[in-house]
Amino acid sequence: MTPYKLSPKHFIKQDSQQIASFLKEKKEQQFTDTQTIDSFGNEWQRFHHFEAGELERIGQEYFDIVDEEMLNKNSTVLDIGCGSGRWSKYVSSRAGFVEAIDPSEAVLVATEVLKDAENVRVTQAGIDEIPFEDNSFDFAFCLGVLHHLPNTSEALKKCVDKVKPNGYFLTYLYYNLDNRGVLYRLVFKTSNLIRQMVSCLPFRLKAVVCDVLAVVLYMPFVVLSRILSKIPLLKRIVPSLPLSYYCDKSFYIIRNDALDRFGTPLEKRYSKAEIREMMEAAGLTDIRFSENAPFWHGVGKKR
Repeated sequence: MTPYKLSPKHFIKQDSQQIASFLKEKKEQQFTDTQTIDSFGNEWQRFHHFEAGELERIGQEYFDIVDEEMLNKNSTVLDIGCGSGRWSKYVSSRAGFVEAIDPSEAVLVATEVLKDAENVRVTQAGIDEIPFEDNSFDFAFCLGVLHHLPNTSEALKKCVDKVKPNGYFLTYLYYNLDNRGVLYRLVFKTSNLIRQMVSCLPFRLKAVVCDVLAVVLYMPFVVLSRILSKIPLLKRIVPSLPLSYYCDKSFYIIRNDALDRFGTPLEKRYSKAEIREMMEAAGLTDIRFSENAPFWHGVGKKR
């Protein structure tokens, strides 16, 4: 267990456990958007029941480029922006110890999700106040978080600072459709206009609207992808269809991701080249990206 370098501001009681909180005052936070934090806190309190088999399958999609040299039973791991704790749960059986941090109320959910994982500790902290010395972790990851921050590149550097030299950092940032065609880009532009309107709604109404979008926007593409994937001559075109990533996902995951996609106030998108540039500027080398969805997720070694 990696010791804290600071004293907690306070503790949050969750059943028989206490969660150390290191949150700064809102006016002191440089790398986070409080409206976005609140949105994700609400989201993960709504979606946190993940079927074990599906969690394992989705986890493999994000960690497909992580080998045993990077992550193993001797590794101390930092999960930055843990949300519901699902990726910490996935990693816990593969690592020595996992520190899961998040600035939102999702830490209450994560504590419940991870209650049986004895090698995981949940801490309330954001990128502004990661409460550990630099060069403390063998492996760190931040999945689906940095593109929701005002200064993505500087936040990425803050994350990499906590990794030991020769350790590894895995990240996933929304892509700008740099590997997609005209139809895909048109669907995205339309959906982004919808996101700008939906993300401003009160959470309860937003959640209902996103459930509707999961049905009327996601499911037609998902059903089409499922049908075509069963036709030998046509299944090869499935990956080129919008939202085909959800072909093998449950409706629960689709609803969750619809809320994530349309309910978040702040969202940025990057090309693979831009992500590589940010990772290199943060001190990473030997960078490799997965050629599989979700795009783009990449891993690098700290110099």
